[in-house]
Amino acid sequence: MADSIPLNPVRKNSKRIPYYNSARLSRYSSEDDPSNLDEMPLMMSEEGFENDESDYQTLPRARVNQRQSGLGWFLLGGWKVLCGSCCDCLAHICRRKKELKARTVWLGCPEKCEEKYPKNAIKNQKYNIFTFVPGVLYQQFKFFLNLYFLVVACSQFVPSLKIGYLYTYWAPLGFVLAVTMVREAVDEVRRYQRDKEMNSQLYSKLTVRGKIQVKSSDIQVGDLIIVEKNQRIPADMIFLRTSEKNGACFIRTDQLDGETDWKLKVAVGCTQRLPALGDLFSISAYVYAQRPQLDIHSFEGNFTREDTDPQIHESLSIENTLWASTVVASGTVIGVVIYTGKETRSVLNTSFAKNKVGLLDLELNRLTKALFLAQVVLSVVMVALQGFVGPWFRNLFRFVVLFSYIIPISLRVNLDMGKSAYGWMIMKDENIPGTVVRTSTIPEELGRLVYLLTDKTGTLTQNEMIFKRLHLGTVSYGTDTMDEIQSHIIQSYAQVTSQPSNGSTNGATPSRKTQTSGPKVRKSVSSRIHEAVKAIALCHNVTPVYESHGGVNGETESAEADQDFSDDNRTYQASSPDEEESTGDITFYMKGADVAMASIVQYNDWLEEECGNMAREGLRTLVVAKKSLSEEQYQDFENRYNQAKLSIHDRGLKVAAVVESLEREMELLCLTGVEDQLQADVRPTLELLRNAGIKIWMLTGDKLETATCIAKSSHLVSRNQHIHVFKPVSNRGEAHLELNAFRRKHDCALVISGDSLEVCLRYYEHEFVELACQCPAVVCCRCSPTQKAQIVRLLQQHTANRTCAIGDGGNDVSMIQAADCGIGIEGKEGKQASLAADFSITQFKHIGRLLMVHGRNSYKRSAALGQFVMHRGMIISTMQAVFSSIFYFASVPLYQGFLMVGYATIYTMFPVFSLVLDQDVKPEMALLYPELYKDLTKGRSLSFKTFLIWVLISVYQGGILMYGALVLFESEFVHVVAISFTALILTELLMVALTIRTWHWLMVVAEFFSLGCYLASLAFLNEYFDLSFITTWPFLWKVSAITLVSCLPLYIIKYLKRKFSPPSYSKLSS
Repeated sequence: MADSIPLNPVRKNSKRIPYYNSARLSRYSSEDDPSNLDEMPLMMSEEGFENDESDYQTLPRARVNQRQSGLGWFLLGGWKVLCGSCCDCLAHICRRKKELKARTVWLGCPEKCEEKYPKNAIKNQKYNIFTFVPGVLYQQFKFFLNLYFLVVACSQFVPSLKIGYLYTYWAPLGFVLAVTMVREAVDEVRRYQRDKEMNSQLYSKLTVRGKIQVKSSDIQVGDLIIVEKNQRIPADMIFLRTSEKNGACFIRTDQLDGETDWKLKVAVGCTQRLPALGDLFSISAYVYAQRPQLDIHSFEGNFTREDTDPQIHESLSIENTLWASTVVASGTVIGVVIYTGKETRSVLNTSFAKNKVGLLDLELNRLTKALFLAQVVLSVVMVALQGFVGPWFRNLFRFVVLFSYIIPISLRVNLDMGKSAYGWMIMKDENIPGTVVRTSTIPEELGRLVYLLTDKTGTLTQNEMIFKRLHLGTVSYGTDTMDEIQSHIIQSYAQVTSQPSNGSTNGATPSRKTQTSGPKVRKSVSSRIHEAVKAIALCHNVTPVYESHGGVNGETESAEADQDFSDDNRTYQASSPDEEESTGDITFYMKGADVAMASIVQYNDWLEEECGNMAREGLRTLVVAKKSLSEEQYQDFENRYNQAKLSIHDRGLKVAAVVESLEREMELLCLTGVEDQLQADVRPTLELLRNAGIKIWMLTGDKLETATCIAKSSHLVSRNQHIHVFKPVSNRGEAHLELNAFRRKHDCALVISGDSLEVCLRYYEHEFVELACQCPAVVCCRCSPTQKAQIVRLLQQHTANRTCAIGDGGNDVSMIQAADCGIGIEGKEGKQASLAADFSITQFKHIGRLLMVHGRNSYKRSAALGQFVMHRGMIISTMQAVFSSIFYFASVPLYQGFLMVGYATIYTMFPVFSLVLDQDVKPEMALLYPELYKDLTKGRSLSFKTFLIWVLISVYQGGILMYGALVLFESEFVHVVAISFTALILTELLMVALTIRTWHWLMVVAEFFSLGCYLASLAFLNEYFDLSFITTWPFLWKVSAITLVSCLPLYIIKYLKRKFSPPSYSKLSS
């Protein structure tokens, strides 16, 4: 199909052309096949065709957008881009990565290494002793809010700019910084202790003089390391010897690939056969290893022994490797280290955690910039009304400082304390026991999610396989008829007189069993069941083996060594457990996915239909077949297979070609169906999330068929929905055609493999993401850990929506850290995902309550709290502006010293903070109507519209309070301060009551406590208030009148709005 796209000749200098004119683009469209390309004008740049491995940004539109320039562009954010690119360039020069190369490693001779390799130390710290203070300060002052307060506080050291007392500016700022630094220091010390513990683990190193103990961080490339049972493997090694007699061991890889099943690893034959351990130093041997790479499922290398004639060469594949962070499950192993530290597979696949900043924080940051602009404009107006007389520039700065309360520093403190409170509430929720909040800075993100990216095995499923169905073509057996199979087998063994099996193990050479077979006539049900069950028993590993590229040796139940060949779709277990005495026939058993096996087995009329039936029941299917071989056929195959295994280039392809020569016209034995049971309440939870407007993507390392099957059974894809399986593509032309085919489909779920995804993203990133985002569900199978993280970043860049990743294994860590909100499930696959996540839960179903209830409350409460704290600052700034404008535009503060500190803290802090207990909808209602969640993603609770409403309220109330006090005071100016300040405190307490939607007893306590504190403190505020005046009736009625005028209209407006235009949630609760 790709050949049908005419690829135009390319000029060599095409790389210099930044973008293309329309005439040149139209040339492509006219030459392409219109039937394929008319539906989707995917742009094909010449550059992309010239360089097949070109970067993702080959789309001309991406370049056109980048060409904007000019003063307007510079002022509107261009300076940020320029500064960013300069910093990136400097950083790139400073940490230019050393090119990773293939290497030759001599056994036990680290000194023979030609290059210097990285230290084998684990380092997860963000800072060191020198960068801690500058680093933390940078993280704080990169926020405009904190930087602004630093400048204002520093200005108070200049006598001509000083307004009020120093402590009113420095105390709040110092408190914020102290709390942050202590929190960061505690986290950093914990990280240091964890790293030190890992780096200090002791291992036995084999030397010429015997065993010595070395720390994990001191291990070098070329060292011979002994790892005991249940010990972590410290670095990437080649497996040389084991204490197990069969030359193989099992390892646990749950912290590397997230899979709980043990993996079988095989020692290098040459070193395993040596009589004693010390003989490893008496031979001259080396390992040739490919350059370090990300892929944890493949490895190519060779082992060579030089001191024999002829030299011994053995091919090394993934089955001979022991990757770092895996754990030895059986026996003791000895390996030679080939990669250390940053070059190990586990570190290469780990992305560093970023400092996550919530969307609400960014929105508030934008609002504070708007407030700052308003503050400067107000100051300029004041100076302009003065007539720019005298040192007007100094007066301008004094006004800026005077109005600095328009941006309250308590905003940051209140929000941080609120987030801690939300975290505590989540962990105390009895409906989601065991939930842990690890990142307290982003609970509001739970209420703004649009995309949920989930792992499959262990997250949606329980990772427990149950045998459910055996189908022989004419007869099918289920769980309730398994006893019939048992009786048939007993019956067939009673009829067949067979000699006991004598399994012997000899490397990769198959062992023989003897059995008498009946004449070639139509077999009875008993004999067919006997054949099928025998095939399943023999063509099976006690411990499931990960299906990787190249050969894997699995241990069968009778301790025979099977040769197990795998590619993306199937497992071949080329064993010969059956050999007939008279003819010497060898039987080749094979099992695999129905898609792969359909073309391999002999023609039949039931396989496809039954596979479909089982898939609809949510069962995972496996087809079992066999083929008889003669001794000559087997020897020919074995010779060609061993030859293919030794090649360095295209080893996988050559091995696959040899194996394929056996896969023809095989006899179909049976079809099996197993169920990977879903976790409790997965279906209702996914439906709840879908109704809430969250788009769900499943990213899994599993096979395409299995992933599709689980997507159907979990109702990720609804029953009547069409599934579009994206065909495998390997180049630009194929990707172009397949994307056009996908474009024509409407409202269908997409299933795509990792390899095809990579090709699409290389050439058509924008188009692919645009199409995929329109799908109700997307399933990506055969995804590596880094690909999962890449998909998360793509969605963030292209949609600008908030993403959430949920997983339970070490292979999900990169994805969890890349997402705006990472959730880890603590399950069978270890705690790595749970520890790396922002939130840790024990079951997938808990995510429903976490988002619908806690996400909603956290976002709504923070939005209300943030805007109220801003209102508290704006109202007092409005009063200051009115005061200054009446008194000849003097830059004199209205309230000084303790009044300002008390206003922001003890007098109003508790009622305002009690807004973190408010809720607009009961939890039961939020779960019953998940559609309410859709409104949250639009961000209407905190927007420029709601912000402007609060600004208008602040201006109105500030004006009324100040003018009212000035109109009603009689003789003393000190009475203005007393009347206006008391009315201000009462107004704030009443405004909190107006904002609250659901009362809590603590809110009532906070209101009366604050009022009590203010009344009690009046006795001590002699320098600000006239005590003889504030105990009189005129004071009381004037304060009451002003407060009533400032608050009553707002209560009336709220009542009318609730009556004639109620919000959606209030309709439900009524």
